Amino acid sequence: MNRRIFATALALSVAAFFAPRLAYAEDHLAEAITHTKQAISEGKKGKAEALTMHAEEGLKHAKAAEAQKPNEHTKQGVSHLEMAIDHGKQKHADVATKHAEEALTHLEAAKK
Repeated sequence: MNRRIFATALALSVAAFFAPRLAYAEDHLAEAITHTKQAISEGKKGKAEALTMHAEEGLKHAKAAEAQKPNEHTKQGVSHLEMAIDHGKQKHADVATKHAEEALTHLEAAKK
């Protein structure tokens, strides 16, 4: 009887350990869109550093989405996020915001 309880407990522990990873199988495209929207919001406030931070996080997810499922819109989104980051680092919040908006357009199109 104790062996069965131990085996059951062990099986449940292993399942509990792996379940969050399976459930957390990220939707990278959705994450990229979320961070890009945050980047745009910060850019409209003139906060180039915050825009850059969110654009970099969005870029990580966009690249992961592109690796999972290649798509021309995702590729364009990555390209525009990279430009948004470059301009954000130069403190050009207005130009960076425009690139982030263009990236968002492509990322949302990739989701369809």
